[in-house]
Order: sequence, then C-alpha cells, then structure tokens
Amino acid sequence: MSDAIDAFNQKKEELKQQKLEHKARCIKKRQWVESKLTEEEIAAKRANFDPADRIKRKKCALLMGYCGADYYGMQRNPGMQTIEEDLFNAMLKHKWITEEGFNQAQQTQFQRAARTDKGVSAARQICSIKLPDDIDVGALNSDLPEVIRVFAVKRVTKGFNAKDKCNARTYTYTLPSVAFQDHSNELNMETYRISNEVLERVNSVLKLYEGTKNYHNFTSKKNFLDPSSKRFMMSFTSSEPFVSPQGIEFLTLKVKGQSFMLHQIRKMVGVAISVVRGNTTEATIARAFTEERLDLPMAPGLGLVLDQVHYDRYNDRYGEDGIHQPLTWDELEPEIEKFVEKYIYSNIYDTEFKEKSMIEWLETLKLHSYDVRDNKDEMNVSEAIVATTVQITQ
Repeated sequence: MSDAIDAFNQKKEELKQQKLEHKARCIKKRQWVESKLTEEEIAAKRANFDPADRIKRKKCALLMGYCGADYYGMQRNPGMQTIEEDLFNAMLKHKWITEEGFNQAQQTQFQRAARTDKGVSAARQICSIKLPDDIDVGALNSDLPEVIRVFAVKRVTKGFNAKDKCNARTYTYTLPSVAFQDHSNELNMETYRISNEVLERVNSVLKLYEGTKNYHNFTSKKNFLDPSSKRFMMSFTSSEPFVSPQGIEFLTLKVKGQSFMLHQIRKMVGVAISVVRGNTTEATIARAFTEERLDLPMAPGLGLVLDQVHYDRYNDRYGEDGIHQPLTWDELEPEIEKFVEKYIYSNIYDTEFKEKSMIEWLETLKLHSYDVRDNKDEMNVSEAIVATTVQITQ
C-alpha cells in the first residue's frame, strides 16, 4: 500500500512539473513574439484589447417578442433589415457579445427556436446564447426599436439549444372572419359576422390536419419520399369571433405542432379557407397528403405569429434541479400581452383594414385548380405571387 501511495505522489509531482514547464514555454514564446514587434504595434495591440473578451459567459435562454411587419425575417441576411441584425447591434453596444461574436454568431453559440420569415411576427421567441452574468435587459431594450423587446433572460444548461431542445411550437393566424364566407357571396369585411354553423365547419376542417401527415404539398422543393416532409400536428382550432377597434370581425386560428416547414402554416390556412368557402372540397386535403403534387393556395403572411415555443421535456429534467429555472414565463404574461396587443395584433387589424390584403387574396382562389400540377417543378399561383413580390421589393 505504501509503494502505491508513493507512486501516486510521484506521478502527481511529475504532472505538476510538466504543467509548470509548459507554462514557462508559453511565456517565453509570447516574449519572443512581442520582441519582434515594434513599440507602436505593441501599443496598438494593447489598445485594441477589449476586457469584455475575457468575461466568463454562460449559456442562457433569451425570451423576446417582435413585430416583423417591416423586416425581412428573423435570421440575419447581409444587406437586409432583419430582427437578429438589430438584436446583435444592441447586444454588441452593451457588451453582451464581443466584436468577434457579432461577426461570427457561432462564437456565441446563438440559436433561435424558430426562423420566422419576411413579415412574420413573434410573441414569445426563444434564443439560446452565451452571455455574461452582469446584463441589463432594460438598458438593452432602450437601444432596440420599439417593435422588438427582450422580456427576460434565464440561465440554462451548457448543452441547451433553443431549436433542438424545443419539443413543440404554437403559431396563430389572425384573419377577418369574412375569409370563410361562401365564395358565391359578395365580400363585405365591415358587415360580415360569422355564424355558429360556419364556425363549427371551420373547426371541423382544421381538425383534418391533426396527427402525423406528409406535408410535401404544403411547402416547396420537397417530395413525398423525403422523410422530413412528415410532420406531427397536435391541435388546430379557431377562437371565438371578436371585433377589432376598426369594427371588423376577426378569428384567430391556433396550431400546435412539433415543427413546421417553409410556408406550411400559410398553405394549411389557405386550403382550409378554400374548403370552407366552397372553392374546393375536403377531398383536396386528403389528396394533399398523398404522393400527388397539387396546386394549393397560400394565405397572406400578415396574420401569422409565432405564439409560443414549448420545452416540456427540458423543464421536466432540469427545471427543478436547483440550478436552472424552468423555461416558463407566467410572471411576464401581462407585459408580453401588452406588447403583443400594441405592436403585433394592432398592426394586423390596422393593415387589414387599410390594405384589405385578405380580400384581394380571396379573389385569387378561383385561379387554383386544386389538382395535379402539369409540371412538378412549376410554381403554383401563390408561390409565383410571393416570388414576384420579393423581386419587386429587392
């Protein structure tokens, strides 16, 4: 036993000595490098050093909301006005991130729970990022546009990833109830009020999306055999009708699913509207989940909002471990609801009232065949409209 202890102590001393020798070599190498620099180069190097670069950072979850009406989406895109560009500029100014982290987001381990597209808003978006302990959310918000707000920051586990750890996402789509009026009747957004019978029909059609289905027809550039085309929808329902300050009756559709593809929700809404209005039948929805490639309409982007992202599995495992907080935000709901109503929903009501984008889009439904496309690679009417709009705005 004594020999084993002596051997252990000897090994420990050897490792300690090796560590000291390695440190001495590093110091000597740095001194040699600095000796080759001019005094001006050394001074410039020291002047450019930012103490923030050496601040210890920990993985955090950032809860934010934004109105995306005037933005080209959430994700940073050179030359485009995006939510992340404004967020990163503010974080750099307040030293939440370094210059290197600003230029290379992967250095901060930044990730968003969901990527929202052009014009789409978010009520409760979650981003994961490494941040210092000493941060001031209020100060950061003072340098953000009023349509973007960071509500809170919570510490999470080292391996937390806002996208990968999210087990479900909930979106809402708010639209004038006149969208569900029979296609043979004249549209009048100001006077139309949906009946209980039609509202029941809306909910019965939305329910057809629930479960695991193949959504290759509800996105672009995916085929039936692509495994990623299969998505699981947990629920899809409509709210009771309500009247906006402009006197227009609205509905809010709410869909919860594990994940969504590009344009999927807007196409789900577009087809549901077409079915309820009588432009096509429920059989179209059933066919859309088969191998056939159909011509389906895509609803406008105005009413789409990322409502909530869910971390139930993460909360069950880490939420009560005494170190990390569960990713729930009940105490912030009054503040969030106030922001959402002021900047997101009010924009939807006002824009719909002034521009009547839904009314104009309803007129295009008769242009769709709801049948197999002649050319599988050809864009349908909705996709062509979006492509043309992007070219014009760019």
